[in-house]
This record gives sequence, C-alpha cells and structure tokens, in this order.
Amino acid sequence: MSAAIVDFRPDHAAAWAALNRAWLAEGGFEVEAKDLKAIDDPHGAFLAGGGRIFIAERDGAAVGCCALIRIDGGFEVSKMTVTPVARGLGLARSLLEACEAAAREVGAKRLYLETNSALKPAIALYESAGFIRLPPRPTPYARADVFMEKRL
Repeated sequence: MSAAIVDFRPDHAAAWAALNRAWLAEGGFEVEAKDLKAIDDPHGAFLAGGGRIFIAERDGAAVGCCALIRIDGGFEVSKMTVTPVARGLGLARSLLEACEAAAREVGAKRLYLETNSALKPAIALYESAGFIRLPPRPTPYARADVFMEKRL
C-alpha cells in the first residue's frame, strides 16, 4: 500500500467534493456558504488567490485533503480530512506537514486555522504540530469555536 501527498489536479475535483461533504456530514455540521464555494470552486477558492490544495492518495485513490488560503502574513489551513478507512496512517500529519512546507517555501510567517471543539483528534494533531490556541474572533463559519496559529 503506497501513500503520497500530491498537489490538487482537476481530476481530483469529484474526490475533493466528496471528501469535504463527508467530513461535514460525519461531524454533524451544516454545509455553509463558504463550504459550498470551496467545494464547488476549489480553483477560485484557493488556487487563484495563491493558495494550495494537497490530496492524500493511497494506492492511487484520494483519501484525504487539506488546503491553504492566503491570508495576511501567511496562510489559513482549511478543509483538512482523511477518510475513516485511511485514518491512523499518519496522512493527516503528512498533509499538515505539506502545508507547512509550502508556507515556508514562500516565506509565510504564520499558519492559522479555525476548527470545532468536537474535532478532538484534529485539535490534538494541531497542538502536537506546534499550533497554539487564540482568543475567539469573528468568523464566517457557525461551527468554528477553536482558533489556532503557528508562527513559522
């Protein structure tokens, strides 16, 4: 079984949409307006603005994803998920490491993210990677109640 983290390609669009809809449903979250833009137009939501999208492939199938949105001083980590059958293989950590490496390549000073307190494994991953919690702030996501940052 081989696994790799690769850059998003147009042929990943259906898998990207399915992965994102699946984690939202699994968490019991609504698909919000900002989610729809990201799901329906990954190029416009991420790539056109200088961001990146990474796909975790296992034996050629997309089993995870994560995106970077360019923000002031760095990037926001967004839309991180790994399918249940591929969890425990270190793919989420590999996706996060790919995001950090990409941010460092262009001289970004920070990574930022918003998540939900119910997503405990994700929060544990972020904390183990050096993210610290920030005070609450305005957000377009109704579900976001945890805000984190990593200085690079």
